[in-house]
Amino acid sequence: MKPAACRFCGTPLKLSFADLGMSPPSNSFLEAQALNRMERFYPLHAWVCEKCFLVQLEEFETPEQIFSDYAYFSSYSESWLAHAEAYTRVMTVRFGLNASSFVVEIASNDGYLLQNFVAQGVPVLGIEPAANVAAVAEKKGVPTLVKFFGVRTATDLAAAGRKADLILGNNVLAHVPDLNDFVRGMSLLLKPGGVVTMEFPQLLKLMQESQFDTIYHEHFSYLSFVVAERVFAAHGLTLFDVDEIPTHGGSLRIYARHAAHAALPISQKVAELRAREQAAGLERADTYRAFAEQVRSAKRSLLKFLVEARESGKRVAGYGAPAKGNTLLNYCGVRSDLLEYTVDRSPHKQGRFLPGVHIPIHAPERIMQTRPDYVLILPWNLKDEIVAQMAGIRAWGGRFVVPIPETKVLD
Repeated sequence: MKPAACRFCGTPLKLSFADLGMSPPSNSFLEAQALNRMERFYPLHAWVCEKCFLVQLEEFETPEQIFSDYAYFSSYSESWLAHAEAYTRVMTVRFGLNASSFVVEIASNDGYLLQNFVAQGVPVLGIEPAANVAAVAEKKGVPTLVKFFGVRTATDLAAAGRKADLILGNNVLAHVPDLNDFVRGMSLLLKPGGVVTMEFPQLLKLMQESQFDTIYHEHFSYLSFVVAERVFAAHGLTLFDVDEIPTHGGSLRIYARHAAHAALPISQKVAELRAREQAAGLERADTYRAFAEQVRSAKRSLLKFLVEARESGKRVAGYGAPAKGNTLLNYCGVRSDLLEYTVDRSPHKQGRFLPGVHIPIHAPERIMQTRPDYVLILPWNLKDEIVAQMAGIRAWGGRFVVPIPETKVLD
């Protein structure tokens, strides 16, 4: 077979990063009547471009198939809502946003973030391809355009006089298969003195902490800072600042401006992070080859814990039904014989089943009713929030477990 080409620079992809076997789309939750039907499985194999070092998956399903009716609603995580509210306060002060500004969020979900700008009187527009999610945002008073973002959408908005002072996107940059079209679109939509911020999981953290479960079909790209610099520069945008933030197990928030807008100087943090990534070997092929064994080690660690728990008569339930959990469980081959069920706060997932492994999803109250010995936290990036919410399990001696970077029972 002819190898796929890098979605940024077009170089044929030959260097394997993580081969997680065959897996179903991570948010394709199943109704009970669908359990005996054939499911779609695709290769979950991440590759590295040996020229630009973008880590990426091939595209097997279009964004329209994945995102047009979506099961993820941002507002069900309290810590994520707090993160969004803090972001709006910081950006409003730093960039002087007010009633004459215009803020655009790409992949605005259910209005979880833009509602804060609306409350401050700052004009906003959400761009969200999932109509079911966008409808929730509209009910919150967040104007939302149901479209995918790229050059075409940006051109239409710019022609209508709707260029943005601030364009933001949280966990969307990794979700776009046509990376060049997406970044070019932001360049077209941004005012000459405007700013772009994008948040995405940090590749360096992913590799250092074996966060392979953040690899799933919705995430087409896995970005280091040096790669993001190259991609944005190719479309006339300069990264002038960067924050390392704790969300999703370690993320980057990059700040971009038009290359000609020199009034915003380049922060020292840019050079420092670039140097740290280069020192870590993110521009050397051997660094990526070594990641495969970390993935296999994490798999063995989880299976060892689950098998030993079952053989000793202990019961294990899960908390959460995140996309990363579906990658983890399908790669490790974990079904309900080892993990009886999982729970999730989102009513959009309750009563359904995890794709591939068919583990049932219940409301969180199920844990208090069945009193398992262990609760495996699948969205391990939210472990502090979940441990606080479910502290009651300690009343019967229940304990929390996280699977990444190695399976660990929490104190």
